[in-house]
Amino acid sequence: MASDLSDFPITRRWPPRRPGVIQLYSLATPNGVKASIMLEECGLDYDVHRISITDPEDQMTPEFLSLNPNNKIPAIIDPNGPAGRPMGLWESGAILIYLADKTGRFLPQDGQARYETLQWLMFQVGGVGPMFGQIGYFFRYKGREIEDKRPLERYVNEAKRLLGVIDRQLDGRDWITGSYSIADIALAPWVRNMRTGYEADALVGLDGFRNIARWLDAFAARPAVQTGLNIPAAD
Repeated sequence: MASDLSDFPITRRWPPRRPGVIQLYSLATPNGVKASIMLEECGLDYDVHRISITDPEDQMTPEFLSLNPNNKIPAIIDPNGPAGRPMGLWESGAILIYLADKTGRFLPQDGQARYETLQWLMFQVGGVGPMFGQIGYFFRYKGREIEDKRPLERYVNEAKRLLGVIDRQLDGRDWITGSYSIADIALAPWVRNMRTGYEADALVGLDGFRNIARWLDAFAARPAVQTGLNIPAAD
């Protein structure tokens, strides 16, 4: 029996091609690929809908706001959510936890290891993402036109500090908490983007963090990561 997602207004603008699988609304940004990589790593079937972050005809439409009132990507609808009922979800960190719990993968189910993994996820959500994003604004995008460079200097110094935290955590470990987890899926796209998106790797001295370099290479070698980094495909 086909799933009925008609109660979700977003489906009027972006109709599901296969209503019985997870619907992903996203873009290939550091936050967006966290969801697509996780879906690929877990082997979950999904449809993807490209949402522009620059076109108000996408993010600010009533249809998109009906799923995410914060008008950000990624967001999902799972037709087989808790108790078998369809459920919408937004915030990339919440999506990672949900998919991990749904599949029993990449997040320990209980005990100390679970909370240690979650603390590194929160470290990305509350620290790395917001701070690195400011470097993108002040160095790569519109903020570079601001003559006063003190804001950029502040965020560069904070980014270096955060990279040092990650590098020390990876000393003697293959992955952030030892085993590959949602902590790596959350953090690595943001660190990688310092080079591939913001072109700020030299600015923050990224190549000087040897443990991070090894970790990023291992992350990029995973087939699910290689696929997820390019979802949705560019126009």
